[in-house]
Amino acid sequence: MDRNPQLGNPRLLTTGEVASRLGVKPATVYAYVSRGLLTSRRNADGKASLFAKPDVDAFLASRKRTTTPGIQTGITLIKDGALYFRGRDASLLARTESFESVASLLWTGEPEHILFGAPAEILDVAKSVALALPRAARATDRLRVIVAAAAAADPLRFDTAPAAVVAAGRAMLGAMGAGLPTVIIPIEQEVEERNGESALARTLWYRFTSRPPRSRDINTMNAALVLLADHDIAASTLAARVAASTRAHPYAVVSAGLAALDGPLHGAASGLVHTVLAEAMDRTDPVDAIADRLREGSPIPGFGHWLYPDGDPRAATLLDMLDDGPVRECAVHLIDAMADRSGTHPTIDFALAALTLQNKMPPDTGEAIFAVARTAGWLAHAMEEYADRPLRFRPSGLYAGVHPL
Repeated sequence: MDRNPQLGNPRLLTTGEVASRLGVKPATVYAYVSRGLLTSRRNADGKASLFAKPDVDAFLASRKRTTTPGIQTGITLIKDGALYFRGRDASLLARTESFESVASLLWTGEPEHILFGAPAEILDVAKSVALALPRAARATDRLRVIVAAAAAADPLRFDTAPAAVVAAGRAMLGAMGAGLPTVIIPIEQEVEERNGESALARTLWYRFTSRPPRSRDINTMNAALVLLADHDIAASTLAARVAASTRAHPYAVVSAGLAALDGPLHGAASGLVHTVLAEAMDRTDPVDAIADRLREGSPIPGFGHWLYPDGDPRAATLLDMLDDGPVRECAVHLIDAMADRSGTHPTIDFALAALTLQNKMPPDTGEAIFAVARTAGWLAHAMEEYADRPLRFRPSGLYAGVHPL
């Protein structure tokens, strides 16, 4: 029996007992709580966390459950706290390669700086449909209609040969960047070649802030795109692969990924962090913003990733590239507080929120950057799936309804 001698309650577990049952460190348990995957409560003296045994058992069962065949991939590896694309350290790529080059690496295995671009008919329809949406529409709402419109304007979209997918990917990403409305009109040509600089990063900058960019700003935006380009079989990537397994065309694959990305526990997470970080900036003590959420019983977004119990390397890389100033100072304050108290570390969502807040970008900007970046990864996974047997994702449900007489 799992009886806690201190509590005398067989249905409540301490953090240490939960960590032992799950086979993880206590810090990882706190990370699960911060992400809303586990619910904790305080003990009588308010100094320790307790967990309902049925909740822990259900979470453990969900981690063991699988509904998909084993997916072998040569794209992304997460090992020993680091992220690799085709065997290359993603944090290093973020500092040394353009997003265009990394997209080529994911698609072909070779980094090659080739600018994204779409035919005029695709660009025209992408811009028109994006502008037709209400002003209150989020950037990701516009990206979804841009992708759908680009598909309708591409008569060769059903070609799933590798070269055709790469061509569609470059056209799609070009349309996604150029199709979003600009905040300011750039003085120079947006696609101008600048010693291998990411033209897409520069294009996106003008879509999200009125602040003229410096070279280091474009490098930071580029780093965010690179770090978010792929992350193994995340929920949105699985959705994209399922679509590809039906031989859906590349635009439909990206649409499937965008649908799954829309959830607050996935691509939209940075917007939640943006709210907390902005609130912390207005406090005399930034930690009060976290304290209020803990008092409400709400998880703290942007902290704790179960794949990186010792810290998300993507967050560390991006945070290191931010300017010194009030936002960075506030972010460091919160990071230190969370590390000291619960042993949790910031995720890429936290770093993305800090980037957007520092540059006075709208709260949903991080989600849009995430969506554009991950498009490269979804298409790389689609190419793997196109080369595998079709329709291989067919789990069976466990029927729990009324049985026939």
